[in-house]
Amino acid sequence: MKILIVDDDPRLRDLLRIALERAAFSTVTGADGQAALMLAAREQPDLIILDIGLPEIDGFEACRRIRARSQVPILFLTARDDEIDRILGLELGADDYVTKPFSPREVVARVKAILKRASGGSAPVQHGRGLLTLDLVARQCRVAGSEVALTATEFAILSRLLADPARLIPRHAMITALWGASSQVSDRTLDSHLRNLRRKLAGAGLPDAIDSRHGQGLRLGACTGAVA
Repeated sequence: MKILIVDDDPRLRDLLRIALERAAFSTVTGADGQAALMLAAREQPDLIILDIGLPEIDGFEACRRIRARSQVPILFLTARDDEIDRILGLELGADDYVTKPFSPREVVARVKAILKRASGGSAPVQHGRGLLTLDLVARQCRVAGSEVALTATEFAILSRLLADPARLIPRHAMITALWGASSQVSDRTLDSHLRNLRRKLAGAGLPDAIDSRHGQGLRLGACTGAVA
């Protein structure tokens, strides 16, 4: 699988390139936001590693433009542990983030986890409830027959809820299912993905797709299109 690495630090690009190629990925690299847009369109990577602090066009704007035409998974690199940066990145459609300095091994692990979520597994071809249908082979979400573009993480959340629609899934269990038991992902990260997912589904006419119970967890809603 092909990974696009975009960072203005050549040493960091080489570090990630070597680590990813040792993990059997092919890589393409770029040094600025303009290169990110051009390479994303030309190379059609399976995942993009995108630094926030890029010259010319920053990572936020590059992500916004890429998201306008593609749902390719995006992993943000941020130079500081700033919650505003992280939340804004997730709101723009990033699937995950890593704070510098980081271990190349951690980045490889995050890349593998995102791609695993994006590829699905050996589940049935389709899940559905009410107006909602997920095609787990084509990785498509449809509401009343119309496709809704989701990120890999958003798709994984819906797939997990549809796999056991009657069950309330605790938030910590959802985080573990998406990012792994050893993940340091916070509730705020999950909230950002849920907020984006709810907005997209509501915009497609499905405001009742996710039922959130305070202190208990999440489960699939009725998916009838009714407003609560």
